[in-house]
Amino acid sequence: MVARAARAIDLPDLDGAVSDCFACPRLVRWREEVARTKRAAFRDQDYWGRPVPGFGTADPRIAILGLAPAAHGGNRTGRIFTGDRSGDVLFAALHRAGLANQPTSVAADDGLTLRDTRIFSAVRCAPPDNKPTPAERDTCAPWLHREVALIRPTLRVVVALGAFAWAAWWPVLRDVYGVRPPGARLKFGHGAHWSGTSGPDLLGCYHVSQQNTFTGRLTPAMLDDVFTRAKQLAGVD
Repeated sequence: MVARAARAIDLPDLDGAVSDCFACPRLVRWREEVARTKRAAFRDQDYWGRPVPGFGTADPRIAILGLAPAAHGGNRTGRIFTGDRSGDVLFAALHRAGLANQPTSVAADDGLTLRDTRIFSAVRCAPPDNKPTPAERDTCAPWLHREVALIRPTLRVVVALGAFAWAAWWPVLRDVYGVRPPGARLKFGHGAHWSGTSGPDLLGCYHVSQQNTFTGRLTPAMLDDVFTRAKQLAGVD
């Protein structure tokens, strides 16, 4: 898979390769089981049931890095953060920030487009209980590394949604940018900021999970602050 990711010449080529990955047996079994059994509310829909590629512009100045697709969100629709409550919160915030043309993301053909932004995840398959293993994260890493390499010329800021994504960024910094991660790895927190002499700035943001948004740990105002900061650092009007 490492060689396959490295051979991708552009984002469409990479997206096609990602969608055809079977490298992690546990994740393959789970994503396909969910696609067969379905949730009652979506029983008449055909599930994607495959790894979910990135979404957004090919020349982004801002990247949003998540954990993994949701079982009945991206794993159903085929587009990251689409068709679930987390996506509702995220895309509403991106629309308020002027980075999305609409505040909702319900299906892959709903007309949504992003401006100066690309979204992808550290793990490309929906994991059981939303918890990929370290081995699955590492197996999936070549896809993330190649995607960042392809958008490197324009990328200025990465927003990491949650501690898992925050931790997944440091190997990218090392392998794609040749930058040694900070000593003792800077601790994740909402609003945490790392900036180096090369490589994009990194901003921490609590994940847009229902656990965070329903409890008020992450509010719309907090999300707005992160994306305002991301736009400033990226030079996006």
